[in-house]
This record gives sequence, structure tokens and C-alpha cells, in this order.
Amino acid sequence: MATEDIEITGAGETAAAESLSAETTLTYPIAPGYSVNVRSGPGTHYRVVRTLPAGSSIPIRCQCPGESVSGPYGTSNIWDNIANAQFVADAYVKTGSDGYVAPHCS
Repeated sequence: MATEDIEITGAGETAAAESLSAETTLTYPIAPGYSVNVRSGPGTHYRVVRTLPAGSSIPIRCQCPGESVSGPYGTSNIWDNIANAQFVADAYVKTGSDGYVAPHCS
């Protein structure tokens, strides 16, 4: 896989940075040893649309507040949107942060 060094120095380069971020998708690992339900909305009362197997990594498109859930990475009300109408409780995702790491879902 090729890597590039990119330096963004001014506001005039905002469009280039936005274009790059649209092409770059970060993925985050699910907590080791856990399979995780993907739900149709940000809470456990939403239906399960699929289950991610242990060892999965997910892209986070955006994040939103929802039902508070306790998991291996603490208790959080943040839910990660991984695809259209597909949400995972952030308490099961190793983001390296207790807060938001992606834009808020609109």
C-alpha cells in the first residue's frame, strides 16, 4: 500500500483537504473477543440488522448520541454510524477517545 506525506498549511487548501478526507476511510477495531450487533438506530430498542464477528473493524461515517451502553471501553451514549441506517455502540469500538472522533450525524 502506498503512503503519501501531506502538509496542509492554510485555509486556501481546505477544498483539497476535504477531497482527501472523502477518499480516506479510517477503520476502528471492535473490542477483542466480542461480536457486536449492528442496529437500525442509536439504541438497543432498534432492530438488529446484522452482527459483526469478533475481530471486525468498522468505518465510522458519523456519530450521534443515543441510548447509553456499557461495554469493554466504558459507558457511553455515543453511537457510530457505519453505513446507511446501521449503528454500533461506541462502547464496543476502540477509537482511542471517550468523545467523538467523527462528525456528528445530521
